[in-house]
Amino acid sequence: MRTRTKTTNMVLSAALLAIGMVLPFLTGQIQVIGNKISPMHLPVLICGYVCGWQYGLAVGIILPILRSLTFGMPPLMPTAAAMAVEMGVYGLMTGLLYATLPKKNSSIYISLIAAMILGRLAWGMASVVLYGLAGTGKVFTLPMFFTGAVINAVPALIIQIILIPAIVIALKKAKLMD
Repeated sequence: MRTRTKTTNMVLSAALLAIGMVLPFLTGQIQVIGNKISPMHLPVLICGYVCGWQYGLAVGIILPILRSLTFGMPPLMPTAAAMAVEMGVYGLMTGLLYATLPKKNSSIYISLIAAMILGRLAWGMASVVLYGLAGTGKVFTLPMFFTGAVINAVPALIIQIILIPAIVIALKKAKLMD
């Protein structure tokens, strides 16, 4: 298998960005459902594996902000801004860890779970800062973090742990990725 060119990675990352723009329409733009299944996270996580950490990071940062500016969902501040940090970390960590770990199927799970934990921690830290900067008097609390990052995220976590490795393994078997 030949190593993919920079142009190919750019095209693939643009396609994954487009998928991330469209996937939330499957939830009918209903924020509660979207929060539960986190459809924008899927293409970002996949981008890190398929295109590498640089592209995963870029798609992760761009996607929520672009979607907010284009469709008004998620709201730009503080939601999309905090998601940009979270999803940037997802793309960065899946790409970085997958490139460093042995090319075993177990490494896909390890890198995915590590990226999910680190991304949610980054979201929490960004939320603390953004809520403080908003000047609304609202404070991002530990219960808000736990509810958003764990309790409300359980369906998304399950979907991601099932779908992402299956997709990456299928792409590897089809020799569509290194």
